[in-house]
Amino acid sequence: MFRPTPVALTPADKHWPHLFGRRLGSDAPTKITALGNLDLLSLPKTALFCSARCPGRDILPAYDQAAKWRDAGRCVISGFHSPVEKECLRILLRGSQPIIICPARSLPQRVPPDWKKPLADGRLLLLSCFPSGPRRPTAETAYRRNEFVATLATEITVVHATPNGRLATLLRRLEEDGRPIALFRARASG
Repeated sequence: MFRPTPVALTPADKHWPHLFGRRLGSDAPTKITALGNLDLLSLPKTALFCSARCPGRDILPAYDQAAKWRDAGRCVISGFHSPVEKECLRILLRGSQPIIICPARSLPQRVPPDWKKPLADGRLLLLSCFPSGPRRPTAETAYRRNEFVATLATEITVVHATPNGRLATLLRRLEEDGRPIALFRARASG
């Protein structure tokens, strides 16, 4: 049985994502915890975001895109928390490409059974910018986690952001900072 051990990363560590200082400034974490293959941090990464409430017309295209990323070997990073994100994770776990999961809380005490083989194969990394808690996600930790994910990502894909919601607020801020964001509906309809 594979028993991964979490590690703490600080800015002095060779795997530390040095994008934090440039993109988050004083809000950058000073310590993160990781479980899995740290080399995944050096790969180009696609961030996946979707609000909890998602229109039906966006769901199947999101699943199709997850399958395309899986088949192309694309590294996907997300909190995989909303229902659409969770299903995309299930699709991605069936492949062999790298995945980075960032919970909106500290790392889980127990690794879910369907994550054990990808961890053992070196294609999964769990990252938390909340090394000492909380144990349950909150709206605030989800927002901070989404900032964290966006900072690590090479590109950002949004299935759906509820207008005036926290994700939409973050995306507006990222666009103001010049980060390109791919909106799913815009691609599907145009």
